[in-house]
Amino acid sequence: MTTTETPQDTGIGKELATGKFTDEMLAQMRELIGTELRTDACVNNEYATRLAILRFAEGIGDDNPLWTDEAYAASGPFGGIIAPPSFIFACLGSVQVGWRGLGGFHAETDMTFHAPIKVGDKITARVWFDGFDGPTDSSFGGRRIKDYLRQEYWNQDGVLVARFICSRMRFERGEMQKRRTSRTIELPHPWSEAELERIEEDILAETPRGAVPRYWDDVQVGDELDTLTKGPIGLTDEIAYVASGAAPVPRLSAHGVALRRYRKHPKWAFRDPSTHALEPVYSVHYNDYAAKLQGAQIAYDVGIQRTCWQLHSLTHWIGDTGSVKAVHGQYRAHVYLSDVVRLGGKVVGKEIDADGDAVLHLETWAHNQREQNCMPGTATVALPRRAEGTV
Repeated sequence: MTTTETPQDTGIGKELATGKFTDEMLAQMRELIGTELRTDACVNNEYATRLAILRFAEGIGDDNPLWTDEAYAASGPFGGIIAPPSFIFACLGSVQVGWRGLGGFHAETDMTFHAPIKVGDKITARVWFDGFDGPTDSSFGGRRIKDYLRQEYWNQDGVLVARFICSRMRFERGEMQKRRTSRTIELPHPWSEAELERIEEDILAETPRGAVPRYWDDVQVGDELDTLTKGPIGLTDEIAYVASGAAPVPRLSAHGVALRRYRKHPKWAFRDPSTHALEPVYSVHYNDYAAKLQGAQIAYDVGIQRTCWQLHSLTHWIGDTGSVKAVHGQYRAHVYLSDVVRLGGKVVGKEIDADGDAVLHLETWAHNQREQNCMPGTATVALPRRAEGTV
């Protein structure tokens, strides 16, 4: 007697999961509000080693010598290398919680910074689910909710380094896909050789403020930040960001490790029809097929990657003796592979704050070549003051 074996239904197909909002789902998510979430599968770095900091700085395109050059940093205000403020994302970008089968876009970021990260520091992340708004209707992707994760980063001395409120939009992928054609633009962007040459000249001309202090006393309301340029965004820019330790939720893995995880959580993956390989949902950032299933045109940037660029713009302008106290940013419009983003800002206020710091309040922006502000935001930075009687 012979038998035939029916292939196992792994639950993994060639499409991303297309879940729906249900009363049961919403009730389950309400019960989770206030829950501290597991982070083990999402931690990328525990220690701020010199190489971890260097890899991350290179992964966001930031060669500030304060985080990359030991000899330079030794004579700086911290006596050695520190990490860029955004390095917390290389420790843990975020986690996934609930909303089975729904799509998601990172929508908004609020961050406060409380202490620098120095070489050798051990960073521990804690994450809580703080709730959600909605669902409401939107023209962009149909019904959606906005949820909130509170992420805190602590060093080995029990000092709070940073707090990050991560807000994400959750939506039904089927509805987002239906509306994709209404957002159609020409991609990849048709850059001319002359335009590309000017972009690269602008990038090569950028120099961080560095060791020359920018004094609070010398800055006036209305002053503008230097422009910082990112792009044209390419596949390697996204790979470098992943390789730096940032973003994947949970960590990316390969071969048998990945396969076992996907069998346990089938909605984390899909089978690419071209390569027949299993790919994670996260591949929307480097896989055009996945991005289209998500309702986008082609692969696009990572939300917190854009905040890393915002923080690069700020530290580039304030110099070694300045510090970033807070940033806020909203992610509007996709930044697609082939796009160019120019980041900048202006001073909208200055004061001595409740901590006694001399601070500037900034409006920030990130304009693409289509003249869209794809990340309107704000920031607060602290600068040194001139000694009395000096100019």
